[in-house]
Amino acid sequence: MKKLALLALSFVFLAGCMVGPNYHRPPVSVPPTYRGAAPVAPAVAAESLGSEKWWQVFQDPVLVNLIHTAIAHNYDVRIAATRIVEAQASLGITRGNQFPSAYLGAGLFSEQNPKISKVFPAYEVNAGRLSLSAIWDLDFWGKYRRATQAAQAQMLATEWGQRAVISSVVASVATAYFQLRALDSQFAIAKETLSTRQDSLKLTEVLEKHGSASRLDVTQAQQLVDTAAEEIPDLERSIEQQENFLSILLGENPGPIPRGLSLVQQPAPPVVPAGLPSQLLERRPDIREAEDNLITANAQIGELKAALFPDISLTGTGGLESFALNRFISAPSETWNAAINVTQPVFEAGALRAGVRLAQAQWKQMVLTYQQTILNAFGQVSDALVGYRKDQEFLRQQQSLTDAARETDRLSMVLYRHGGASYLQVLTSETNYFAAELNLVQAQLNQRLELVQLYQALGGGWQQ
Repeated sequence: MKKLALLALSFVFLAGCMVGPNYHRPPVSVPPTYRGAAPVAPAVAAESLGSEKWWQVFQDPVLVNLIHTAIAHNYDVRIAATRIVEAQASLGITRGNQFPSAYLGAGLFSEQNPKISKVFPAYEVNAGRLSLSAIWDLDFWGKYRRATQAAQAQMLATEWGQRAVISSVVASVATAYFQLRALDSQFAIAKETLSTRQDSLKLTEVLEKHGSASRLDVTQAQQLVDTAAEEIPDLERSIEQQENFLSILLGENPGPIPRGLSLVQQPAPPVVPAGLPSQLLERRPDIREAEDNLITANAQIGELKAALFPDISLTGTGGLESFALNRFISAPSETWNAAINVTQPVFEAGALRAGVRLAQAQWKQMVLTYQQTILNAFGQVSDALVGYRKDQEFLRQQQSLTDAARETDRLSMVLYRHGGASYLQVLTSETNYFAAELNLVQAQLNQRLELVQLYQALGGGWQQ
């Protein structure tokens, strides 16, 4: 028994050997700076919008509360949380294979038989048994440790997957809210324009009665009123549908959404710090998830390689067994047995080696997926940087165009009232000014949406 124990102990010490490759991060091409990033001083080059908490980026208190609600109740986030619990349980099952399994058994037996003949007299038997058995599949080649590595990496990938979902939900709520506030602004513009045009129509009708305007002027004024009026129900429809969409993101039934700051009051910094591209590898959830999937595939190669080698297990049973219960705990009732089992695969028709090749091919696929994810991330950041900068330029031009259209509209009305212009000029300037106001709101919205996209592309939104 002592020799067997020493032999088993020697196997335990030798069990540090693990076949298969150890993980090393594959090489990736990381640019020194993002294309489209504004030049900054070296002291602040490492700062990034993506490292800020989402409530620091979106400073509207109502929007902050909406995002809090979405993170707590959005179904995609809750489903992702259950996947983490599932991965944790799977890790616990896999890790348990590294350790011995023990079972405790007990039983009582009683039997009485009548006398059959002088040769077989009557007899009564009472017996008891108490045993403890154990089996340990020695992880000599690291099969179970590699499986544990794979399960642990998969759990981490699941956690990063949830963070990616949270980042997406934060961006979706902010985007939907800004779109809702843009619709509110357009609705207010349409109502104000309708009221102004109704007043203009009344004035034109008065001028017609006094012979200072024609019937054509009245019909053109009516056309302006109808053009503004038709926008209102369409905007009301869009607003209600946008509220319903936002409610679903919050994990709630469709309903009204509270309002906070107006669209123009939402923060939009002139320059957004992008940080160093190398930091993106550690901050973006999808990149971290892709790398953990790569680590999982790498560990699975070692797990399948270990299946090519002998399987070594220790089994043992010890306990008490006696046909006389009053002597149950005496020395003669002790029982034990122990064994070492070695099993070597001999013929699997190439299945085991094919499994190794499969794992290696999956690892190569994960390497390419990881590198592609990084490349796409750099592209998304660069696109968002140039988009945010150009949207700012477009917004300035649209603001100038709207100011000019407003002045043109005012002057054309003044000239018309004094007989210096036809109502066709009023119609044209009114139409252009109304379109310019709506386009200005769209430009303001585009700038805020580009900020949301840039924040998400830089790996922000999941930090809690």
